[in-house]
Amino acid sequence: MALIVQKFGGTSMGSIERIRLVAQRVLEEKEKGNQVVVVVSAMAGETDRLIELVKSITPEPNERDMDFVVSTGEQVSAGLLSITLNHLGHPAVALSGWQAGIKTDDAFTKARIISIDTERILKHLKEGKIVVITGFQGITEEGEITTLGRGGSDTSAVALAAALNADRCDIYTDVDGVYTADPRIVPEARKIPVLSYEEMLELASLGAKVLQIRSVEFAMKYKVPLRVRSTFQPDEGTLIKEEDETMERVVVRGIAHNKNEARITVVRVPDKPGIAAKLFDALAEANIPVDMIVQNVSVDGYTDISFTVDKNDAQKAEKITQKVAQEIGAREVIRDDKIAKVSIVGLGMRSHAGVAGKVFETLANYGINILMISTSEIKISCIIDEKFTELAVRVLHEAFGLDKEH
Repeated sequence: MALIVQKFGGTSMGSIERIRLVAQRVLEEKEKGNQVVVVVSAMAGETDRLIELVKSITPEPNERDMDFVVSTGEQVSAGLLSITLNHLGHPAVALSGWQAGIKTDDAFTKARIISIDTERILKHLKEGKIVVITGFQGITEEGEITTLGRGGSDTSAVALAAALNADRCDIYTDVDGVYTADPRIVPEARKIPVLSYEEMLELASLGAKVLQIRSVEFAMKYKVPLRVRSTFQPDEGTLIKEEDETMERVVVRGIAHNKNEARITVVRVPDKPGIAAKLFDALAEANIPVDMIVQNVSVDGYTDISFTVDKNDAQKAEKITQKVAQEIGAREVIRDDKIAKVSIVGLGMRSHAGVAGKVFETLANYGINILMISTSEIKISCIIDEKFTELAVRVLHEAFGLDKEH
């Protein structure tokens, strides 16, 4: 008997008809003789609806109360699926994140899981029940409800799989796997049958919407076999696993893009030790993650510092940056929301030369200016004008032959 964790996203849970289909997928696994734990997202659009309700009152709500409201979406989904399974004659029980023993820190709206007490889940499994758990949420040591940030249900599922020592974690969604690029932009994009944790981690962090980054971090840390599958069609999907020696044969595995970033530039900053630390310490204290950072060459003792943040954090980050800029004597702060990040990812980049040059030449040939650059062993990311996003993805996909079988 295997223990399988299944996660179903908002699209899969989008209506009662779709919840019935999800129940079928759950029962297919149960009827193989396996124990099943199911993690669910809120019904499609529900989280956005709840956020809009809150923000119709105030654009900057108390984050504790925001989590209190937003966490209700997953409870509805879990309850409806459990009711459906019981109606079909298969004992099931719905548990909220805190009932399932998921403890988090107190970073409201983007909390991190600290520990999971699996005792209650294991008790229900021993009784032969299917356990349906709300994704995206947990509880602090002080008993406060928290949410894990957008896509947090993936993290809940993988963390539960690790805590339960599950044999596999299947992430069911509305796509049948991870593709070489977004098929809506590149019709020739191909499904990738196998990815390393590291490649998936980069793709997720760079804008690929299939998996949430922290879920991949959990899977890599605890070696949880992870499979991305479609709720709506029978397919093996994409397997995400530990790296093997065959994976470096492909130079570029996929292309990701992200339009949900903003660039903030601090103009004419005194070029002295500790100035950058003062700015980024202030952002860190506000729990605002910074992505790319570029500092210009010093001229006459002054420099410019540019960095990118998530658009959801941009207004807050701009206010903090303006305050620090005044304190350090910088000239001004400029915010640009019309940018996008386009990235290529592949383990083969470690052992193949000329990849960066090919990226820059390809973009230049189509008149696409690069505003910022960031690299690692297996990725190259470029910030460009948002209006060129789709073109950049298409021409890079073609330049690296990702439409062809490798």
